[in-house]
Amino acid sequence: MNDPLGTSSATEAVPAAFPLVPADPRELGFHEPALARLRGLVERHIDEGRYPGAQIALARHGRLGLFESFGRAALAPDAAASGRTLWLLFSNTKVITATGIWALVEDGLMRFSDRVAEYIPEFARHDKGEVTVAQVLSHRAGYPSQGVTPAAWTDHAELRRQVCEFTLEWAPGTRLAYHTRAAHWTAAALIEAVSGADYREFLRRRILEPLGIARDVYVGLPDAEHPRAATIYEPAEDGTQRALAEENTAAARRAGIPSSGGYATARGMAALYQMMVNGGRLGGVRLFSRRLIEFVTRNHTGDMFDEYMGMPMHRGLGVHVRGTTETIRGLGSIASPRTFGHGGVGTSYCWGDPDSGVSFAYITNSRVPDPWHTRRLDLIANLAHSAID
Repeated sequence: MNDPLGTSSATEAVPAAFPLVPADPRELGFHEPALARLRGLVERHIDEGRYPGAQIALARHGRLGLFESFGRAALAPDAAASGRTLWLLFSNTKVITATGIWALVEDGLMRFSDRVAEYIPEFARHDKGEVTVAQVLSHRAGYPSQGVTPAAWTDHAELRRQVCEFTLEWAPGTRLAYHTRAAHWTAAALIEAVSGADYREFLRRRILEPLGIARDVYVGLPDAEHPRAATIYEPAEDGTQRALAEENTAAARRAGIPSSGGYATARGMAALYQMMVNGGRLGGVRLFSRRLIEFVTRNHTGDMFDEYMGMPMHRGLGVHVRGTTETIRGLGSIASPRTFGHGGVGTSYCWGDPDSGVSFAYITNSRVPDPWHTRRLDLIANLAHSAID
């Protein structure tokens, strides 16, 4: 029997164990001409050399209406993208890490309003004693430029030590600025302090395995799965694609950097967001309560200006929300105001719309700069939204 994940292009078969049951997109209320325009735009980008490959997935009401791969997972040696391909998520990883914190709250082990230093006492160094869990997850903690060294990738005592040495750049809660890596290294250390487990193992056992997506979503890629990983590129000055140095190493893939080092298929991310838009449930599994999901996916920062993004980002506790401002990053300008999601730098976006029950994932393997990147994200997301009947 052929591996049902081994096909490429066209809608791809899904093993029975996967939580999203395949369905005809028309049965789920998707408008086929709009989906054709979505496919056509992705294919045109690849033909233009914007990125070597891509994968998209669209789900609704617990069913998978679309799962397609395009182009190349790698250029040298040449490898076609397929349903088995795992794509570097970059900052889409932040949402997966955040679910670990959500789980600790759901299980009654902490509160979002708690101070981080209540669980990691030495985190109070350098005046960080009043930083709360909610401030960390909503990018208001006050140390957006901090980070750790590669030594912390494998030494968890060193991870905790370096996180505790982060220094404030402004008073916590007073400003909003995207913490590219610092917030989620803090979250990883916090998960380990409260659970007593490696944060990557905790995410696997508490989130990914119960949801049925542990072969589709990874934070810390096992060596045996490295052949499935797409090579990640960026545009070179001569118009070709240049492989990134650090991100394509075995060490980086194993590390599972909590802000940016996850790997996934598009259907895996669509399933994760289906769980959220379904109020914490998917495929008969209740991962979270409806009230918790409603809390973390609401706007906690109002119209505060995100100093890194250059616009209000309507931050939740792990995701951000469309809201009603004129501009928003990646979710689609025509999205419902309650649509929430996250992106990966220069490559991708994943989101869920609780009003329609739709989740969508779009992942590519080239880190493309702005302004083209932001414009194409809006076009891609809007085509997905326009397909919803």
